[in-house]
Amino acid sequence: MARKIVHSDDAPKAIGPYSQAVQVDSGKMTFLSGQIPLNPKTMQMVEGDVVDQAEQVMKNLEAVLKASGLDFSHVVRCTIFLTDLGDFTKVNEVYGRYFPGAPPARATVQVAALPRGSKVEIDAIAVS
Repeated sequence: MARKIVHSDDAPKAIGPYSQAVQVDSGKMTFLSGQIPLNPKTMQMVEGDVVDQAEQVMKNLEAVLKASGLDFSHVVRCTIFLTDLGDFTKVNEVYGRYFPGAPPARATVQVAALPRGSKVEIDAIAVS
């Protein structure tokens, strides 16, 4: 897959681990549903703070990517949903570890509530 990170100095620089845009030539698109911090073995919410929850969310996304024959390098777009934008920096730290190279394009929004009382949910689009 040809994957090009697009950057313009005429638009604001990214304030977290994301790119202004990601351009792909072609390929198979995989749309990952939003993941919340459920332990897949127990289907219970993980214990802990938003950092623990974000870590589980990323592990869940990683598992779905793997089942699709993909990994985080194929992800071109994510949306992060937070119940408290005050958690933005903490979630960015966890999220950023999964995208050590050129991160995907991304939006982060605060929402009133998430399923099962989660503090964070993340969805993704991957291209292979």
